[in-house]
Amino acid sequence: MDSTIQLINLLGAASLLIWGLRLIKTGVLRAFGAVLRQWIAKGTTNRVSSAFWGFVVTLGLQSSTATAVITASFTARDIVNPRMAQAVLLGANLGTAVVTLFLSMDLHWLGSALIFVGVVMSTSSTTNAPRNMGRAVLGLGLMLLALHLLGDITAPLRTSPTVITILSALDDAPVFAVLLAAGLAVLASSSLAVVVLIMLLASAGVVEPPLALYLVAGANLGGAIPPHLAVSGDGVVARQLTLSNLIVRMLGSVLVMMFAVPLATLLERAFPDPAHLTVAAHLGFNIALLVIFLPLIGPVARIVERILPNRGDATQSGPSYLDDSLLNTPDMALAVAARETLRVGDLVGQMLEHTLTSLHQSDEAACADVGRLEDEVDRLHEAIKLYVTRLGRTELDERDARRANEVISYAINLEHVGDIIESGLAEIALKKARKKLSFSVEGLAEIDDFYAHTRENLQMAQAIFLSRDPELARRLLDQKVIIRKIEAQSAESHLNRVRAGRVETIETSTIHLDLLRDLKRVNAHLASVAHPILEELGALRESRVRASLA
Repeated sequence: MDSTIQLINLLGAASLLIWGLRLIKTGVLRAFGAVLRQWIAKGTTNRVSSAFWGFVVTLGLQSSTATAVITASFTARDIVNPRMAQAVLLGANLGTAVVTLFLSMDLHWLGSALIFVGVVMSTSSTTNAPRNMGRAVLGLGLMLLALHLLGDITAPLRTSPTVITILSALDDAPVFAVLLAAGLAVLASSSLAVVVLIMLLASAGVVEPPLALYLVAGANLGGAIPPHLAVSGDGVVARQLTLSNLIVRMLGSVLVMMFAVPLATLLERAFPDPAHLTVAAHLGFNIALLVIFLPLIGPVARIVERILPNRGDATQSGPSYLDDSLLNTPDMALAVAARETLRVGDLVGQMLEHTLTSLHQSDEAACADVGRLEDEVDRLHEAIKLYVTRLGRTELDERDARRANEVISYAINLEHVGDIIESGLAEIALKKARKKLSFSVEGLAEIDDFYAHTRENLQMAQAIFLSRDPELARRLLDQKVIIRKIEAQSAESHLNRVRAGRVETIETSTIHLDLLRDLKRVNAHLASVAHPILEELGALRESRVRASLA
């Protein structure tokens, strides 16, 4: 019974450590995410500065996984060179090791103070940045508290026959030791948490120095797997980056298994304290990877490209039709850019369908799909913009220049529609699902009708963008009047139901009105595709306001 309670306490303390780590990551990302992304994007001019900024950003996030995912997304969108992105990850690995060095200090007394400060900041602040910084401070306090708890819990393990037997067996099985630590790092989504646990076991005298090195190598190896899984939908280029990081750590782990005993002897002389030895091994492992592989990022990248070739198949995310070889023939280049933009419109249509499904079925998974599709919309929008901008550097005649502007304008409007669906419609659907709310029969019918008109307008906008048909353009602009009437009529009917005291209507009042507002905004962006066509024909008035009231 005592051993069961001890295991429960150990799992709880380890979970608190992981949760504190995640609080820091989310808090810093929400408070300074844009700044950190800019640092990564602007600081990757050469491999040394790339590694430095990867190191700095990871110190802030306290998660090399978060840095890897951000960098991989930039690489997939051609913002960061793949070679420089590898250097960023090498610096990020070292950043995690330095965080471990900080956590190895006896600062548990600071944990309670940080928890207090974090709670006060996050609950009393009215603006996002201080609130999220409070979240990060709270996470650091929880991590220090968890380390103190783990230290107390692991102390009795020194005399546990079962633990001693298991770990003694691992002394002679380095491959299993590495795989065990790697598995724990994958489950925790953090190499940092596993290294801290190894440090505490070593300080309790349970883990001998050679085994500590095996386990540290395994934790580093496992820490490279979550980023690779996280970018599985971001295209081949992003997967190549995280695979290169995984291969580098795998090679490092193999070297540790080969030379663990002499390395442990050397480290014991410099660091008699087992906990300090573990931290030094973790730090030395990542410094060695940085020094060895920073000059070799080119050869490593070529090896990874052979293992995971980029065949440009249509099933991967990212642009499918943009072809750089066509940039010298503007009419063909604009045709493929238009085709890619139509694909963005198709994705936006899927996002609309997912939000409607979620509203009907209270399905949170459908809202998660909206986020995935929005990421793809953003990638394609940026790729189209860059492609047409490069085309604009050549000499374009008036007709091609006008079409280029139309392509960019429609892509931008579709991207705005995607943002409205993700941050508006999907969030509303998620709120409805989580609060277990239901629309009235009449209210749901009105929303369905509004969605039906929106889908039809999207299809019309796609057809207008492709054909430039003036008659269709006029019909789409006429729909703006109809949309305004639908919104006004639905809002009036809804308020009448509120006045009548309909419970389900009162509960969903804010949600219903927010849906009407966001759907109207979506339709306004879709209608913009008709403007350049009618403006060219002189059929567009500058204002709907009458010149005189007489």
